Amino acid sequence: MAEPVRMCVGCREHAPKKELIRIVRTPDGRIVADAAGKTPGRGAYICRKASCLNKARKSRALERMLAASISPEAYDALAAAIEAADG
Repeated sequence: MAEPVRMCVGCREHAPKKELIRIVRTPDGRIVADAAGKTPGRGAYICRKASCLNKARKSRALERMLAASISPEAYDALAAAIEAADG
């Protein structure tokens, strides 16, 4: 069976789902990085690179995909999660 492929909202490249980080808008409206990939809510995928998060932030692509506004604090938390996942 083929491995699932998802598109990064930052660079718009396709990659295996395992190589990306899922960002979720939870039912209570929080924006969190979902390491396990099982958190309920609307999700979007992003590469494990800070540059992809920066592109998504600049173009507001992540906000459009999650249908929510994202605070600077939430972006900081996402950046920390991406840095931890990459390192």
